[in-house]
Amino acid sequence: MTDQAPFFRLDWVVDNLDTLALRTGEHVVLTLIAVAFGILIAFPLTLLMHRRRRLIGPVLAGAGILYAIPSLALFGLLIPVTGIGIVTAEIALVSYTLLILLRNALIGLESVAPEIVEAARGMGHTTAQRLWRVELPLALPVLMTGIRIATVTTIGLVAVTALIGQGGLGFVIIVLGIRRDFDTAILVGVGLSVLLAVLADRGLVLLERALTPWAHAASGRG
Repeated sequence: MTDQAPFFRLDWVVDNLDTLALRTGEHVVLTLIAVAFGILIAFPLTLLMHRRRRLIGPVLAGAGILYAIPSLALFGLLIPVTGIGIVTAEIALVSYTLLILLRNALIGLESVAPEIVEAARGMGHTTAQRLWRVELPLALPVLMTGIRIATVTTIGLVAVTALIGQGGLGFVIIVLGIRRDFDTAILVGVGLSVLLAVLADRGLVLLERALTPWAHAASGRG
């Protein structure tokens, strides 16, 4: 009777700490790039929708279509144009952040009370001053919620990009784990992905509290 292989091999984890650290770093970088570019695209589009409300429907519909495309299908559409690599991976990841970021940013700006904006206008603030000094600070808690959701979602999606040669921890889960039928690699890859998501979410919560102390002070009094 042969001995059954252990379900979890700690010795493999210890022997592959360098690989796990490298793949975790790749996962973080891919996530940061996607969320950063998502914000850069979503921010001006949100301002346009906020000022020209007829654009809300078309912009959100376009973002919704991108969000609804399965990742493998999107890779298939992109690869003939952008090839197999980080560009294709990031285009796909960024496209999945847009709907989340656009919706939350728009809700945040729309939630600012009109009388507050009118008061700022009455004090002589220009449109740009009202935006940066009044609307964005008041909308920031909702904006940060969108960034948190987009970041956690992207951390989960990055793993799929291992199918086109990227993926960070997706390499551990898919290549080392699933393809080799190796449970330890799957458990470690999934566990590290979940840990990254939790740490990112908690870190962004702390950042939001640091940037909007007045909001939490007001809720604490309530």
